[in-house]
Amino acid sequence: MTEEQKKVETEEPKKKGVLGKLKEKVDDKDEQLAILSTFVRLGILVWSGGILTLAYIKLPPALGIPEQKLDPTFIASVFTGVLATFGVTATKNGGAKGATGGISKADMEKLIEKASQTAPSQTIRIEQSPLKLTPDTKQ
Repeated sequence: MTEEQKKVETEEPKKKGVLGKLKEKVDDKDEQLAILSTFVRLGILVWSGGILTLAYIKLPPALGIPEQKLDPTFIASVFTGVLATFGVTATKNGGAKGATGGISKADMEKLIEKASQTAPSQTIRIEQSPLKLTPDTKQ
């Protein structure tokens, strides 16, 4: 055997990074992108949560980190925006009524029923071109 063949046989396989392992485990490109985007969103969530935490706590002077005077409004909007991508929404009044702005499902059904009784309805039929809008008089 030549020296080159011996080197090839004795070399250890290269260690794969996080992206290499992800490509190996998941074949579908869309699924790979979904997993990667989840990790990016988690990173932004941790970063913005850390910055928000530092904005509201006072660090001990022994750490030697000067106090930062910053407006946390932008970071808070980033934080809530990323949380919303995970399906978490903020509600007021302890979330007693849910995220629908205080209207329960039963209230919404009552509103829809009353609106259908008071307002006339029309059925619109769309035909091939030329486009014609005609009312349906059969009811």
